[in-house]
Amino acid sequence: MSAVNDTNFNSAVFLLTGMLGKEDVHLWVSIPFCLMYIISIVGNSVILFIIKTDPSLHEPMYIFLSMLATTDLGLSVVTIPTILGIYLFNSREISLNACFAQLFFIHFLAKIESSVLLLMAFDRFIAICNPLRYASILTLPRIAKMGLVFVLRGVAVALPFPFLLKRFRYCRDNVLSHSYCLHQDVMKLACSDIKVNTIYGMFTTVFTLGLDSLLIFLSYMMILKTVLSIASHAESLRALNTCVSHLCAVLLFYIPDIGLAVIHRFGNSSSHLFKIILGYVYLLVPPLINPIVYSVKSKHLRARIIRAFVK
Repeated sequence: MSAVNDTNFNSAVFLLTGMLGKEDVHLWVSIPFCLMYIISIVGNSVILFIIKTDPSLHEPMYIFLSMLATTDLGLSVVTIPTILGIYLFNSREISLNACFAQLFFIHFLAKIESSVLLLMAFDRFIAICNPLRYASILTLPRIAKMGLVFVLRGVAVALPFPFLLKRFRYCRDNVLSHSYCLHQDVMKLACSDIKVNTIYGMFTTVFTLGLDSLLIFLSYMMILKTVLSIASHAESLRALNTCVSHLCAVLLFYIPDIGLAVIHRFGNSSSHLFKIILGYVYLLVPPLINPIVYSVKSKHLRARIIRAFVK
């Protein structure tokens, strides 16, 4: 019988998983994770600092970028400590309450990231399709209201997860599939009927990630239609170039997320190594790559960063 079933609910533990069968190289594996953590924290913090201190960057595009950087910082802080705990100290145990808290913040921040990517798509849509009304549509109060709505949506969607899981008894193997806690991973360890959790998980995925990705796709269809109607080839390329950074962020976030959702729902026979690597890509790569891509592609932001450090 599992350790979880033999102990009091509040003191019971789950066991997080690293790369099974690769325990002898865990210390070496921890090195790239440490580097990713440092680069993610420093990169997103620098972007936040530059945008906050430079009044010329207090524009909608950079305000949305600061929202993305804040969300990426949160994802790094929530996930990396348990990952490093496994690879540096072989610390696999996590209490149920700590696990539920971690999965709440992971799902909450993932919903926020999806919302911010949608807002950034809306920003590009207005800038390209209706540039004369850009300043009047994307005012600071309106941006603040949109941000607040999406934060409340994230809380409302993610908050039920811990409570839905807390009502279960866990009498199966208490080993999780990842180095951090996810709702779809934890619920499979319950010895109760998980139909409600499965339905709610699918509903939240469709209502947030599915709806957001559909609206982002429609935004880019409208952008493409507008760009193709521009007579000047150079102007068309210039307009599309302003979307490259956002498209990279969208692909980095949604492709691993969709892949992970499919594997958890239907891929029971899939390779454990593939599942755990995809899980790392889903939560660790966007916070690492987003600040790099935006710093490289945005001349204005890049110039401000260089000027700040050259001083």
